[in-house]
Amino acid sequence: MHLERARELEPAAIVFRSKRYDFDEDLTDGLELAQAGTIAAARLALTSRITHLEINEPLYLDALPRTAVTLFAIGLRRIVGGRRVTVATYAIENLDPFATTPPRFKTRVRRGIERLLAEYVWRRVDNAVFGTAGAHGLYAQSFRTQPRRHSTVEALPSPCPCVDDADTANGDRNSVVFLGNFGARKGFSDVLAAWPLVRESRPDARLTLLGTGSQLDDARAAAAADPTITLHVDPPRSEIHAHLRTAHALVLPSRRMPGWREQVGLPIVEALAHGCEIVTTDETGIADWLREKRHRVLPSDASAARIAGAIAAAVDADRAKADILATLPAVDGRIAAGRLLFDDPAHPVAR
Repeated sequence: MHLERARELEPAAIVFRSKRYDFDEDLTDGLELAQAGTIAAARLALTSRITHLEINEPLYLDALPRTAVTLFAIGLRRIVGGRRVTVATYAIENLDPFATTPPRFKTRVRRGIERLLAEYVWRRVDNAVFGTAGAHGLYAQSFRTQPRRHSTVEALPSPCPCVDDADTANGDRNSVVFLGNFGARKGFSDVLAAWPLVRESRPDARLTLLGTGSQLDDARAAAAADPTITLHVDPPRSEIHAHLRTAHALVLPSRRMPGWREQVGLPIVEALAHGCEIVTTDETGIADWLREKRHRVLPSDASAARIAGAIAAAVDADRAKADILATLPAVDGRIAAGRLLFDDPAHPVAR
């Protein structure tokens, strides 16, 4: 989805460290991509003629060293007469990585260094756009100052162009989808545990599993044992769109893990863009919006029985896909944020 969105933003080179499991080469045509580690990224910043730079958010600790070194290189370039680079960031983190004290001495030392790096990076940011109110609150709490420009644009999708009138009228009301990583933090085991309970009350319901992950064997076993479960391992983007166009509901009961909390949830964003009912937990940064729009938001410790009840309620929901799509903004939240980051006058942001 990140690569699909990149086509709607102003042309820019995208420098990335590594490819995710769902990286789709078919979506890279026409995009300027460069895979680079810490030193290579800094070299690019030092030798290129960039005037605007969007960086990973400062509380994304895995990228902090790379981001800090890149900003240091830009500073060196400025010292020798180069043009000042405008630095912007899009932030959706909603879990304070510095809230707890690690038990091990080495980890505490590393965390202290990360705190200093985060402060350095944050001070260099000229403009920040937050994707959730929770992220805005976290950054206000974590740092003494704010960038001279900052704003919040809810990380909501616009309706997907692939959805037409026939899709909005003819969704399969018995179709439930789990999309993404088959792992504990996405609540995958909880979905598998809840599904037999869903079948008891809604025998016509069907579950489609789209993705891969550490619990792939569990997914295969569940699909082999239950004819109402269908598995598609790491499907291409076109197939994901096709399933979401006909699905009635998406379930993603995210669980908080040490050092991790669901920021928004791309599967949720994608399902909303296709007019699906959502079943999730209050870990997502858009939980309040989902509640307001009558989706099903459970406590993060919800039992399999409660998840099953929420899935059954979503299956029973009688609103059309068109009604869900009508609650979404005309401009995708990430696209709107990207335009705000660097003041794109050709594409005013819809508010």
